[in-house]
Amino acid sequence: MRVVVTGSNSHLAQALLPLLCAAPGISEVTGVDIRPTQFGHGKFRAVRADLRQADLTPLLRRHDALIHLAFVVLRGKTPLSAMRAMNLDASMRLFDSAAESGITRAIHLSSASVYGSGEHLDEQAAFNPIPGFAYAEHKTALEIWLAAHHPVVTCLRPHIILGQHAQPLLINLLRLPLYVQLPDPQPRLQCVHEDDVARAIVLALNAPPGGAYNLAAGPDFCLRDAIRQRHKVAVALPLALARLSLTLLCKMTGIGGEAGWMDGAPRSLTLDCGKAKRELGWQAQIGTKEMLGA
Repeated sequence: MRVVVTGSNSHLAQALLPLLCAAPGISEVTGVDIRPTQFGHGKFRAVRADLRQADLTPLLRRHDALIHLAFVVLRGKTPLSAMRAMNLDASMRLFDSAAESGITRAIHLSSASVYGSGEHLDEQAAFNPIPGFAYAEHKTALEIWLAAHHPVVTCLRPHIILGQHAQPLLINLLRLPLYVQLPDPQPRLQCVHEDDVARAIVLALNAPPGGAYNLAAGPDFCLRDAIRQRHKVAVALPLALARLSLTLLCKMTGIGGEAGWMDGAPRSLTLDCGKAKRELGWQAQIGTKEMLGA
């Protein structure tokens, strides 16, 4: 199998590419990214290209499978129009070109954020992304479009991804002796290790095409307790103050998430991953306590 990976310089790709190249059934991996990809292997070939502008047909020709990781996660100072151009316009163009090129296996790395909130949600739960959280809104819009135009694309919906190469947003929050003051019962969350997500992608390459799969590890946790366990003294911030602080930080430095992300703080989001276990043979090997360990 010859595989194209978009976003080959992304956080998750650093965990995925070694696994793909080690798989005996994969003969060639082509990584596509707007930035140089540092990974090296005999099976791997790097192509530097902007998915918004590149001629995609030559990139996809002769390949059997596509793994789409390229996505703007944290907006920072990126204009919303530019974020949409990458996350939606370029992604739609990519999947159209993949179908025209005869690629029979395509995987889109979506996100649990498409659900917005809820407990023990399975893949049939309604989409309800947090308004103003552009990343979640774009993931949702792309999944809806794929269902209408390319239903054979497999969508993986991981919860918060942690690991050596992952976006450090949650871990950075845990390092601060601050938490958002919320009424009990505290909202529950989950996370999943990058290595487990990478395994799920490889398993999905060999599964029947189409469908969606939740990916998360247990047990679930609440952010307040996780921070209190790390710090002898932790200060509770009112939600409005935390939201304002995040807004100012993002506008002034481009660091951190959008304010809309903070609107999800009072909401639980936990997943039922039974479908991934039944159909992919996947379950998380690295638990929450190991990932969140102080």
